[in-house]
Amino acid sequence: MNEDADNLDRGDDERPEPEVPDTRTLSVPPEGTDGIRLDLWLVQRLPDLSRSRIQALLREGHIYATDGTPLRSCERLKAAAELVVSIPPPVPVEPHPEEIPLDILYEDADCLVLNKPAGLVVHSGPGHPDGTLVNALLFHCKDLAGIGGFERPGIVHRLDKDTSGVMVAAKTDAAFRGFSLLFQNGGMHKEYLCLVHGAPEKESGRIETLIGRHPVLRQQWAVVDRNGRRAVSNWKVERRFGRYTLMRVHIETGRTHQIRIHMNHIGCPVLGDVLYGRSSADAALDPVPQRQMLHSTSLSFPHPVTGEPLSFTAPPPADFQGYLLGGLVRDSSLD
Repeated sequence: MNEDADNLDRGDDERPEPEVPDTRTLSVPPEGTDGIRLDLWLVQRLPDLSRSRIQALLREGHIYATDGTPLRSCERLKAAAELVVSIPPPVPVEPHPEEIPLDILYEDADCLVLNKPAGLVVHSGPGHPDGTLVNALLFHCKDLAGIGGFERPGIVHRLDKDTSGVMVAAKTDAAFRGFSLLFQNGGMHKEYLCLVHGAPEKESGRIETLIGRHPVLRQQWAVVDRNGRRAVSNWKVERRFGRYTLMRVHIETGRTHQIRIHMNHIGCPVLGDVLYGRSSADAALDPVPQRQMLHSTSLSFPHPVTGEPLSFTAPPPADFQGYLLGGLVRDSSLD
């Protein structure tokens, strides 16, 4: 797995049963809220939804009074009122081929290894119906459709949108099954580079925690004491740059946002991480990071079909290198 998502479990290639809307009833406090704009209040009450998502729900009539009357974004709150937020489930959309350039490191009849750029979403989801890695793979591999599922063909693991680096995709059912077993059994050796705030006292360490949903900020994950999944990250210092550190991280598990959460857990959040980082400290950098400085730098594994040992590396991209070469330190040894 990678640090951004667990292995993608799939059964037969069937469309799932329709989901029901996520319906929430909210009560306006009896005091201190009269006259506040509805959309601004909802942003505070629904931290797992962006303001643009809330405004879209209002436009589409998914936020309404208890009598069914749709509410408008500019409406003012009335004390002690009640309203309903009905969030529709995502609609599955079968992806289509798109001619999007791929930086392919290796390819054969069964699989390919690529260097994913930051900013490229792996598969479609809310806000990203197309322009994804899946769309690019469908264009590049003409017979990929259906391998591993109709929505995410070929995808056996993920990197977050703003994480760059090495990842694999399956081109055949045999390779998909082989990769799935490798991820489940720890057969994929994965290393990441990340630039972090702070300077750890030790030169290396091991982090083993449970990771689960944040108890308050539902769009985030967090280290939890119970009801989480085991997550293990091994880190070592590559270079120290005063208030910043370049870290190399080998992960044994692949929980959502694992490295970002674990680095924050030890007091060294990743530069540019808007969820788990230090935005005020990031703002002092020149240039200000436009994404988390996290890069999947190497991936080693036995071929999912033949068993042949394979190993691939990719250097950090230009935005990452820029901090090393012209910002935090002048050193070109990562080239």
